[in-house]
Amino acid sequence: MSSELPWSDCANRTWASALCDANINNSAGHYNGNISGGLAPALRSPAQDYFDNYVLGLEETSGFDSLGWPRWQLVLCLALAYLILFLALFKGVKSSGKVVWVTAIAPYIILLILLIRGVFLPGATDGLKFYLNLDLRRLGDTQVWIDAAVQVFYSIGAGFGVHLALSSYNSFHHPTTRDCLITVGANAAANLLSGFVVFAYLGYMSAKQNVGIEQVAKNGPGLVFQVYPEAIGTLPAAPVWSLLFFLMLLTLGMDSSMGGMEAIITGICDYFHDFFRSVPHSRPLFTAALCVVSFLFGIINCTPAGIYTFQWFDTFSAGVSLLFVAFFEAIAVGWFYGIDQFSQDIEDMLGSPPGFFWRICWKVLSPLFLIAAIIAAAVTFPVLKYDHYTYPVWASAVGWAFSLSTTILIPIVAISKLVTTKGSFRQKVALSISPMRDYDDITREGYVKRFHRKHWLQI
Repeated sequence: MSSELPWSDCANRTWASALCDANINNSAGHYNGNISGGLAPALRSPAQDYFDNYVLGLEETSGFDSLGWPRWQLVLCLALAYLILFLALFKGVKSSGKVVWVTAIAPYIILLILLIRGVFLPGATDGLKFYLNLDLRRLGDTQVWIDAAVQVFYSIGAGFGVHLALSSYNSFHHPTTRDCLITVGANAAANLLSGFVVFAYLGYMSAKQNVGIEQVAKNGPGLVFQVYPEAIGTLPAAPVWSLLFFLMLLTLGMDSSMGGMEAIITGICDYFHDFFRSVPHSRPLFTAALCVVSFLFGIINCTPAGIYTFQWFDTFSAGVSLLFVAFFEAIAVGWFYGIDQFSQDIEDMLGSPPGFFWRICWKVLSPLFLIAAIIAAAVTFPVLKYDHYTYPVWASAVGWAFSLSTTILIPIVAISKLVTTKGSFRQKVALSISPMRDYDDITREGYVKRFHRKHWLQI
């Protein structure tokens, strides 16, 4: 909120390095880390220096194992974010349901505004052509499928428990199919729309710097906090466009965080429902405690090495492990609970049974795709990097252990159930994977026989 964006130039900036140049282009034969003919070291844009040196403080750290002290500006921003989250969540869906109207709709409106402005910029057409140019050969790249799977799970929220938590507040006969189709359709539309917005501005930057679009484009934080702000900084009334852009990022982050935290809060409140019903104001207090604990853990990302820890968490906290969880969910519902029983439940809720396509997806196609993506991700896992920094080997090893810390709970609980359940091995398996929680009204032998006939052969 200033008359001039601080990353618009390098002049008289304490954070600017000796290589900072506001007029980077290809005329000198170098751009963004490339050295041509040894003429000169790579120049850096003001937005890149501002983000790396002023916002992150990367000059104060040597890498992932050198955290440094938290930067107070980032800590205050993080505290403000969790304060907003608490205010949105402390009353449950009564408060978050109203806030989500803003956080879910505002990004679409801002994206449309940015797109309308972007398509009139010079070079935007080339960026859109680059975006729409299909390279079918990339479908043979396993990493493309892995990234696509993780992206879909992230953007839709599958596997995180968000849908389970939020849908638990619906009535029994709520039109779930309609909601699912709207969710998936809106997600696909948002992805396509954001792609148009991004590549319109990438085409503009490409034309402005006289380089190829692939040289301008970055993934991850580099695109959001360097390339895009740099493009906005060159526009007339740049602070207005910058405010809109970062307001969009804030609403997107809040929307995602609200769903993730609501899943945790609802799950724990449901599991200990007697306690939360008997203790006054227990839910707001628990929500506040969860926000405080999450804030304290998040401070590690506010250190000078925070971008490295952020990338580490982003890679290992919910990547392959998320696909693992979804795979076990698909197996549990489609095979153990039984696709017939699941279809009957849906018919009871919606009035009509699901078609053959859905049944074959739930039982065969989804598990096969997920296990293929998991195997491919484990075999082709790339070397962990951020920009030009390569993580030490031990960081990746610890990351895999961190990733497995969530999925390992599934077989641990399964083994513990088998050990604690009485009976023969067949009886242990049959009772442990049964959807029935109360089977005191039937004999163990009769139940196992019925289960064996109806479900075991199906498996």
